[in-house]
Amino acid sequence: MSHGNPIRNVSDTAAWVAIYRAMETERADAIFRDPFARRLGGERGQAIVDSMPRGRTMGWPMVVRTAVMDEIVQRCVQQGIATVLNLAAGLDARPYRLPLPPTLRWLHVDMPDMIDTFRGHMAGETPRCDVEFIAADLRDAAVRREVFARAAAHGPVLAVTEGLLIYLEADDVAALARDLHDVARARWWLTDLASPMLLKFLERQWQPKLREANAPFRFAPAEGTAFFAPSGWKEAEFRSTWDESQRLHRTMPGAWFWQLLSRLQSKQRREAGRRMAGIVLLEST
Repeated sequence: MSHGNPIRNVSDTAAWVAIYRAMETERADAIFRDPFARRLGGERGQAIVDSMPRGRTMGWPMVVRTAVMDEIVQRCVQQGIATVLNLAAGLDARPYRLPLPPTLRWLHVDMPDMIDTFRGHMAGETPRCDVEFIAADLRDAAVRREVFARAAAHGPVLAVTEGLLIYLEADDVAALARDLHDVARARWWLTDLASPMLLKFLERQWQPKLREANAPFRFAPAEGTAFFAPSGWKEAEFRSTWDESQRLHRTMPGAWFWQLLSRLQSKQRREAGRRMAGIVLLEST
């Protein structure tokens, strides 16, 4: 592995996050188990964690995101979802590790190279549900709509975009939102959402290496979930990453100080801090 920046492109961030899942899995008090994560993250994922400023100690938001999304996916399935449309699925092994019904249809969509990488690592493993791999460049509107139409054929649909939107431009997110609503006819859309406050916080910490790999954080709408309203979506649930970290006991280093500081802030400022980053379930209107 080169001693330079181990992040070559945005796809490599999937290996980075997989190592955080592996680190959580290896804890005696793990809040979830991903027995495939260490294999999927591999040497490159570990090199990214090691190279990022405070890389080992700042994995808590990804751990929290994984745990909360696990909960919401399983709840939506219990409430009647027939198809999960997992976009930019990367190295997500949920259909292999969660207790999902065998009748569930899970569409694992990503670029061809990522699909090949994931399937190579998971050769010989048996998913819990019906997994269909779709190699597609979702930047191509015609290709994207074809994939979404396939999903819509077996609804109700839950769309999942974990760790994707933050790397996109606002116009691309808006186009994706419209197609998920109009073409995929998704009932729910599960995603993570950043705020301008979060991007400012990470500006000196992670952005330099991500920019170097042409994978900077981009999308962080000032209006929050209201950004999606013109495309036919409303906020059904917002799970603050900060609040969930307290609930799950996976807080950032020095969290006690920020909790103390928040008591001195206005209600408006505290609420802005709560919504600095979160896991969002959007509902089609």
